[in-house]
Amino acid sequence: MEYTYIDRIKSIKSEKKITNDALSEMTGIPLGTLSKILAGISDSPKLANIVAICDALDCSLDYILTGIPENTNNYTLDESEMTLIESYRRLDKHSRELVSLVINKEAERASEGIADMRMRNMRTQGRGAVILTRESMKQAAGLGKRKINLFDLPVSAGTGVFLTDTESVTISIPSTAQTESADFALRIKGNSMEPKYRDGDILLVEECEAVEYGELGIFILDGDGYFKKYEGDRLISLNPDYAPIMLKNFEEISCCGRVIGKLKRK
Repeated sequence: MEYTYIDRIKSIKSEKKITNDALSEMTGIPLGTLSKILAGISDSPKLANIVAICDALDCSLDYILTGIPENTNNYTLDESEMTLIESYRRLDKHSRELVSLVINKEAERASEGIADMRMRNMRTQGRGAVILTRESMKQAAGLGKRKINLFDLPVSAGTGVFLTDTESVTISIPSTAQTESADFALRIKGNSMEPKYRDGDILLVEECEAVEYGELGIFILDGDGYFKKYEGDRLISLNPDYAPIMLKNFEEISCCGRVIGKLKRK
């Protein structure tokens, strides 16, 4: 039997013993609209409503839409992490086992040190008293999340898509060193930034008016939005099948932000 997003919503709602009335109150979605969504009567429910339901049920949007369980280990990869993974894939079996042994030992040591430091800080801030609430335990374990706006209109990693002040939805992302400077998120459309960035990937963007040479950014050229690598007088695709975009051929050029990573696919 093939399960739909409606089946998954109903299943979680049933597990948590949440009625339609309660879910309507939690999400702000009118009861009539919510009932149509859950009954499958609404052919194209608003993305904002589905996101609100996911937040209320404390589950990921990707899980509801695809059925793939949420991966809570790591959502983002920066450039150095992706390079490390690519290097790891070129190793033989013996080398991989050696690298894995070192990483596991160092990760265990680092985790113990960070947890001890956070607990000490919590005791100091609380004048010696630590109240172990669910939120404080998440903080000590580094499991916090933050909200960020995801713009629904895809940014082109191909031939260009018009980028405007379009409607956005709020999504939850891990609060980590990699995501801390992200101001908003955008979705890629196209394959010109493969293999590191694929069609449908969600980018994390730090808002700025300019990027440094060699950095990845979001650019507006005569009204069209592009995700490219900046190289002075041109924008470069990571996919060698695409030719450079020469900036001299455009009258209006602006930068919307620096791409600092992407959300990991679940």
